[in-house]
Amino acid sequence: MLTVGTASFFAPPLLSAEGVAEVLPLQSEKSPTAVSLAIPTAEQLAWHDMELGMFIHFDIPIYTPGLKPRFSKDLPDPNLYQPRQLDTDQWLEAAKAMGAKYAVFVAKHSSGFLQWQSDAYPYGVKQSSWRNGKGDVVGDFVASCHKYGIKPGFYASLMENAFFDVVRPGLVKNGDEKAQARYVRTAEQMLTELWTRYGELVEIWFDGGILPPGRGGPDLAPLLEQLQPKAMLFQGPSSRPNLIRWLGNERGIAPYPCWSTARGGTAEDGDTEKSFGGQPDGKYWIPGECDVPVRNHDWLWKPNREDRLYSLDQLMEMYYSSVGRGCNMLLNANPDPDGLIPEADFHRYVEFGKEIKRRFGNQQPSTAGTGSVVSLAFDKPTPINHVIIMEEIAHGQRVRAYKVEGRLASGDWKMLCDGFSIGHKRIQRFDPTTVEAVRFVATQSVAEPKIRQFCAFHTA
Repeated sequence: MLTVGTASFFAPPLLSAEGVAEVLPLQSEKSPTAVSLAIPTAEQLAWHDMELGMFIHFDIPIYTPGLKPRFSKDLPDPNLYQPRQLDTDQWLEAAKAMGAKYAVFVAKHSSGFLQWQSDAYPYGVKQSSWRNGKGDVVGDFVASCHKYGIKPGFYASLMENAFFDVVRPGLVKNGDEKAQARYVRTAEQMLTELWTRYGELVEIWFDGGILPPGRGGPDLAPLLEQLQPKAMLFQGPSSRPNLIRWLGNERGIAPYPCWSTARGGTAEDGDTEKSFGGQPDGKYWIPGECDVPVRNHDWLWKPNREDRLYSLDQLMEMYYSSVGRGCNMLLNANPDPDGLIPEADFHRYVEFGKEIKRRFGNQQPSTAGTGSVVSLAFDKPTPINHVIIMEEIAHGQRVRAYKVEGRLASGDWKMLCDGFSIGHKRIQRFDPTTVEAVRFVATQSVAEPKIRQFCAFHTA
């Protein structure tokens, strides 16, 4: 049986004599609770429900094996960029097969190479002989997203740019103030192009945070408010809503407990993470996103690396440790120099999507409810080895500890699993057990629990 150990910062569950959770009452359903629970925005609620996304890293360094273009001396010639079979439909077909509901394309990475028809500065597809300098991979990507019903997002980091000799945390290396000011103006122009030409974006990745204006960085909060007010922001300006935080690794694993709330923004001074597992008493709703490459730590394509492909079993473990812990999973794709996802990788996405559907796609008996106990009875003795629990997070993350019990043929209740954080979704496994009923019991909560879904099932 899988159970969860007690985290060091937890107080013992508040149990009544009957063993049911002591619940702090709400002041009003239309106002914050007595403990001022953070709640998600409408955009964050929709983002949670997407659960799976595809990250797509494609950039000019794949044409210069061995070079690391993080500095100006390593800048590859734009004419090396020649994805002669580029097929963004194939990328999004892979995302669709995987079950992704959104995709994030790396429009500009550390090299500084711009993969759209940009006027910001002369280093990108516009300066390449590919498609006679008329190529627009960003536009192709967005068109394919719309074709396959997948919401588009962009990655465009500002922390590094080899063309401008900019290194982390977003500063020109020589410290020239005028050069820094030029870079900031150019960065704002670059982002204005991305945020105005391609419609509404579901997610914007900054990767490593943003250097704030007081330290020489761009003032992006007003620009986001004007151009992309609904976008989810990975490590974006702390003054904006719809924030997402990093989980501290690139292995697709959220720490547990993993709370969707935090006590502060996603970053301190724009470049330092505050927390990975969140805080149960956090004032702000800032859920976690688990980013992971499908090839072990290979974000960009490299030759002869198929042996680094994660196995199907490994991907499923990541799914349990990300989506199954209330977070979203963002699985990377790395198209090759021809502009195609390699066949072996494509097959793995298809396998992954099929396995998720096999385990969780069939309609299972389920229930929902308000209160400390939510029960589900079966028509006959039924073997189960999984439960899925979802909170109504529009009212905040209320449950602090819980257990799940199954009623045996003897009439006795047996504990099957327990835990702490639930949030959007908790998936738990345990030894196969035949039961006549199953019940969720909140053993600690800060307001009346609201369970959106509770279901139990068996999967091999």
